[in-house]
Amino acid sequence: MAGVAQAFKDGGIWMYPILLMSIFSIAVVVERVIWLWFKYNINGDAFMRHIKQLVINGDIDSAIRLCNASPHAALPRVLKSGLEKAGKSELEIQNAVEEKTLEVIPQVVKRTHWLSAFASIATLMGLLGTIAGLIEAFDAVARLAPDKRAEALTASIAIAMNTTAFGLIVAIPTLLAHLFLSTFTKGILDEIDRYSVEIENLLISLSKGMHRS
Repeated sequence: MAGVAQAFKDGGIWMYPILLMSIFSIAVVVERVIWLWFKYNINGDAFMRHIKQLVINGDIDSAIRLCNASPHAALPRVLKSGLEKAGKSELEIQNAVEEKTLEVIPQVVKRTHWLSAFASIATLMGLLGTIAGLIEAFDAVARLAPDKRAEALTASIAIAMNTTAFGLIVAIPTLLAHLFLSTFTKGILDEIDRYSVEIENLLISLSKGMHRS
């Protein structure tokens, strides 16, 4: 820990904005993990099988109650919007599902894209610190007496190397987290796309059958 603290100190003022990016990144990752894993996520295949069976049996109320049991999960919220229009016209069912989908999707994808921006900023701040350190090194060679150059060069190179390293240390895990969260988010969105169409078709078929009878 002492070595890390010394490296941070040697990096100078440029280390602080990189540290800020790391704090922001950690906050976003923790917030997204909580919501994506424990709020929005659900076993879509199993859930949809249960919903389909209830709808086929004509038990729409039980299907709605099943959706209410997971009030934050993305897929049940979308399916519930269609179930509440069971027996209505095809257009009403489709509109209800599409409106709820447009409401849910931004909530699922929000903030994840910030991570790529934080990673880029951390990398660029590290690069800026590197350039600043090199400028200081050249300035030391140009204006300082020979007996003072070594110390000044050491401090300048420390700024250049430590800021580069810290920027990459922050950026690489942040990009990996962005990739992982984006992949997981896509899985949730794919389930919404797939099963929202299925519930629309099922409810429309049910509605047509009711009208014919």
